[in-house]
Amino acid sequence: MPNQWDPTKLDVRVMRREDLEAIVAIDASVFGTERREYYESKIASALDPSRTLITSLVATYEGKPVGFLMGELYHGEFGIPASSATIDTIGVKPEFQKCGIATRLIEEFFSILKGARVERVHTLVRWDDWDLLRFFAKQGFTPGGSLYLEKGL
Repeated sequence: MPNQWDPTKLDVRVMRREDLEAIVAIDASVFGTERREYYESKIASALDPSRTLITSLVATYEGKPVGFLMGELYHGEFGIPASSATIDTIGVKPEFQKCGIATRLIEEFFSILKGARVERVHTLVRWDDWDLLRFFAKQGFTPGGSLYLEKGL
């Protein structure tokens, strides 16, 4: 946590292309490896002008990016009849974790989705990532009605 945390200096805005460097750095600081190509592709998709609504967000503290949330909006896709959305990736700089930044990003994301009349939000979490599971539970998430299946080849 910053020495003198002031939540009034936190702002959340729509993601921009120029946020790439900060997002890659935040992710690398959390996971220990840089995933530049992944985020180049994700940001290009998230900011595609053909989308009806940009839902990916960046949290800034004193004007500098300290967290981000990447989400997508779906209209009746994957066999789901109603509008839904997913949270794909969420990240907060380690020194800013436990400051409420991820919660603020989620709240802004939900606000955008409510305006778009989205009925459900989905996300995937590793079953053994207890901190992230607790975080999403505090945000009101519960186990969904689908079971994710995979097969190694």
